[in-house]
Amino acid sequence: MKPNEPTITDASELSGWRKSSYSGGSSGNCLEVNDTCAVRDSKKPTGPALIFSAPTWGAFVASLTER
Repeated sequence: MKPNEPTITDASELSGWRKSSYSGGSSGNCLEVNDTCAVRDSKKPTGPALIFSAPTWGAFVASLTER
């Protein structure tokens, strides 16, 4: 994440949140993402969210698929 990437303080202001299909475990430790390239902690739906630009998010996702 770049230091100048924006955040929002109340992540519930955004709609369309979804969890990864890999987040089915009982530990509750998962992130949610929405269509505006925002990420939040699923345990804190009204907590802060990080908002990424589309190119930054795309590079992140691409780096995961390279492993």
